[in-house]
Amino acid sequence: MSKPIFVINGPNLNRLGKREPEIYGTTTLAEVEAMCRKAAGERELRFHQSNFEGEIVNWIHEAIDEEAGIVINPAAFTFTSIAILDALKMSSRPIIELHISNIHRREAYYHSSFVSKVATAVIAGLGPNGYAVAVRAMLELPGS
Repeated sequence: MSKPIFVINGPNLNRLGKREPEIYGTTTLAEVEAMCRKAAGERELRFHQSNFEGEIVNWIHEAIDEEAGIVINPAAFTFTSIAILDALKMSSRPIIELHISNIHRREAYYHSSFVSKVATAVIAGLGPNGYAVAVRAMLELPGS
């Protein structure tokens, strides 16, 4: 039996479509979820978003317990959260770090990701379509 794929989104991503459309586009989080579900096909997909660090850590723990691959856009927590890094370090399954914008073309404080230190792969700058790319990649990665 195949394991689920967890797609975990961090703070302010619930505002997609309204928040800084010149950077993040006009696609809503609901539309992103639909793209992910389509990309996953028959594979179970658990889609989450929270503005609270502890809730994100709990979902990472759940993914670990279920031996699931993780696609994570930790948003601002990418650059600040040791707690999320420590949780992800416990996973033996693939982790894909995802960013809608190219964080390396933005302000300097966006350039140092804690998550990249444990990620199997990083996708940045493909816009909301990067989510579907990440889910399709997860389907192909060994151990997912």
